[in-house]
Amino acid sequence: MNKYKIFITACIAIVTFSGCYDLDRYPYDQVGESTFWKNETQINQGMMGVYAALREDNAFGLKFAIDNISDMGIGYDNQGYGPVLLGTYTGRTELIKKSWKSLYDGVMRSNLAIRKISENTTISAEAKNKYIAEAKFLRAVFYFQLYNLYGGVPLYDETINQSTDYNTLLKPRNTDKETVDFIIKDLTEVITSDAMPVKWPTANTGRATLGAVYALRGKVYLYTKEYQKASQDFEEVMNDPRGKGYGYKLYNSYADLFKPGGDESSEMIFAIQNAGGVGMDYGMPMTFYMGTRSTFGSCWNNVMPSVKLVDEYELKDGKKFNWDEYIPGFSTGTAVKDETFVSTLSKDGKVVETYAKNKNILLSMYQDRDPRMAVTILLPYTKYNGWVSNAAKECEFVVARNVAPNESNGFIRINGAYTESYVFRKFVAEGNMSGAINNRAHTPINFPLIRLADVYLMYAECQNELGKQTIAVEYINKVRQRPSVNMPAINSGPAWLKASNKDEVFDRIQHERAIELAAEGHRWDDLRRWKLAKTLIPGNVYGFTGKRLLTKEFTDRDMLWPIPGEEMDINPNLVNNPGWD
Repeated sequence: MNKYKIFITACIAIVTFSGCYDLDRYPYDQVGESTFWKNETQINQGMMGVYAALREDNAFGLKFAIDNISDMGIGYDNQGYGPVLLGTYTGRTELIKKSWKSLYDGVMRSNLAIRKISENTTISAEAKNKYIAEAKFLRAVFYFQLYNLYGGVPLYDETINQSTDYNTLLKPRNTDKETVDFIIKDLTEVITSDAMPVKWPTANTGRATLGAVYALRGKVYLYTKEYQKASQDFEEVMNDPRGKGYGYKLYNSYADLFKPGGDESSEMIFAIQNAGGVGMDYGMPMTFYMGTRSTFGSCWNNVMPSVKLVDEYELKDGKKFNWDEYIPGFSTGTAVKDETFVSTLSKDGKVVETYAKNKNILLSMYQDRDPRMAVTILLPYTKYNGWVSNAAKECEFVVARNVAPNESNGFIRINGAYTESYVFRKFVAEGNMSGAINNRAHTPINFPLIRLADVYLMYAECQNELGKQTIAVEYINKVRQRPSVNMPAINSGPAWLKASNKDEVFDRIQHERAIELAAEGHRWDDLRRWKLAKTLIPGNVYGFTGKRLLTKEFTDRDMLWPIPGEEMDINPNLVNNPGWD
């Protein structure tokens, strides 16, 4: 499959490196500057080291988990952003420290690549400009995430030599505007250089492209409310007005979009390339932290969807879902919730002695909902292709209290105190993926950072802000009416599908982004930039039976993370974000 080619390229044996492992093992300041970056083969190897930084857990490797700190997810431990969603984190918390470090690691790897490639005299000017453009795009990716998490940050470019200048990297924080301007400058230089490929040869599928540069710049403009500029960049990607040959289009199958094959389709504008299997552990830990004990390798469900997310999925006719229309009294009665979800297992836990009274109503209700729900969520009393005792095993998501469900008996087993919570199906390995997965921490499914559906919805948001509601609705409908989804179009007749003014269209954008992009790491950013985080995030969070699971915190200070305490100890010029002193 094409997605593996980027890793094969990284594994070419050369004198300096014995294999891919070394690219992850040696950081940016240990790549042997004096003996490396001398020819195009080495430059390609060095670029793979920059890409590898994307997969670091605290760069983008846990991007799927950050929805936990929004209203659409729940979780625990550092892998599930537990300290952040509970409001117990500080500048000394491990994930806060490591996020800063991992993202700056990516910046410094990019800087090293730009500097060493610029100095190279053995490759053609065309090749040199292409690799520099690629490294500048990646630097913009890392800096934009730093900006999202911490606000304005110290800016270091390729003139910095990390290996020799380590003790002098004591710059104060740049302003928000300076940080954004730096990111925009990098992306604009890539565009105007005309050096970035529109498409790479098959052997390099997955590397950054010109379309990705435009899409990211459009996203930066959207976040800074420059809606006209953002629209122009998104139109370049969507409409290809200059005939560049981008070729982006929505993938027909929403379900297969998050499986090998669909994950490298024409919908993916820029995705982290993941691989798995024997000797190919180059993936992200979606399965490890989203899967259950019934999943390959026995997993931990640190990352779970909230009841609010699941209830957000509409009926197939576009009406809002209402539990009481299916099960009267559900929304106010704990006993009714138990009758809906809770079964009794035999004393030895091997079979279901009595199924939940309303099980069949549940199964019927699932069929009436937006098809994306069943793709995204592993729902109670549905089946899942698990992997138990090193063999495939079909498991059922049964909820029971008298005896804990166990995967050895063919049931979904959820870890910890979250047995009455929904869990994810999206991005989670089923079975052993026909041998494609060898390690639960390395899921061989590419993870999208930008895909076309996201661009359509960002463009719709821009048009809505510019007062062009008709165009905004057109692009929302493109996402809703993907062939495998086929939800009714907004403004297609019934009153419940009406959205004509700015507020109504914005409500549709919120809804569509929440469910279309679930577990892709956008919701927390969206709520903060929409100034809705303080309204929608804090408060008690309940499981589907009404059991209180945790209480989320979000105050003004949480709009930005604190600057890590260790960084402030080292660099006295750093000033913390508001509310963190």
